[in-house]
Amino acid sequence: MRTLLIAIALLPLYASATPKSAAPKQEYYSLRVYSLKTADQEARIDTYLQTALLPALHRIGIPEVGVFKALDNDTAAARHVYVLIPFKNLEQWLDLDKSLARDAQYASAGKDYIEAAYDNPPYSRMESIFLLAFPDMPRHAVPIALQGPRAERIYELRSYEGPTEKYFANKVQMFNEGGEIPLFQRLGFNAVFYASVLSGPHMPNLMYMTSFDNMPSREQHWKDFSADPVWKQLVASPQYQHNVSHVDITFLHPAAYSEL
Repeated sequence: MRTLLIAIALLPLYASATPKSAAPKQEYYSLRVYSLKTADQEARIDTYLQTALLPALHRIGIPEVGVFKALDNDTAAARHVYVLIPFKNLEQWLDLDKSLARDAQYASAGKDYIEAAYDNPPYSRMESIFLLAFPDMPRHAVPIALQGPRAERIYELRSYEGPTEKYFANKVQMFNEGGEIPLFQRLGFNAVFYASVLSGPHMPNLMYMTSFDNMPSREQHWKDFSADPVWKQLVASPQYQHNVSHVDITFLHPAAYSEL
């Protein structure tokens, strides 16, 4: 909690360097990552999310929640489920636990998860990442342009770490003032969000999620991106050198009940 409070106090470092007058308020995001060992745990998490957590979030004014599963869930030793919860403001996030504790419907529908025994937990680990939306995309987006079958859709979650806080702020600026977000928009990457990580296991860090009809579409989009003259000019700019020290890419597909 102390780390999170420090990060919140330093919010200007995570936002765009140039203030925008009358700009829309930036959302906050909670990204939960459940690590699971068995298919039974995955089924229990699905039941909890679909019948308890998402309806409870709707009741407190959070209408759209994303639930995604790693592409290798069926073959990997460890399965992962990702839950993206958008918050309109910091107070809504701070009040979440109290709101859930007052919700009798949530308590009843989520009993198997909430009151799970220590020797039969619904997950092996739960990681929580807290983020602030970029100023040039202050709200999440539902990728309504996707046309392919839902089962084939690819959501790509990217995590970019910076070598220092200064280089990290430079990469955030590259997305905003630098024009990287408009480039993604023009090329049809169907972004769900772009955000700075305020608290998480890897810092300093930014994360963003794009979406595609299928994997071939994803490959073509990135091919077009790499060849685009605007990107070539941007990535060659002396202003934006050495601002990423590590990249993690995770391929996901939406759960059947995901709202994003």
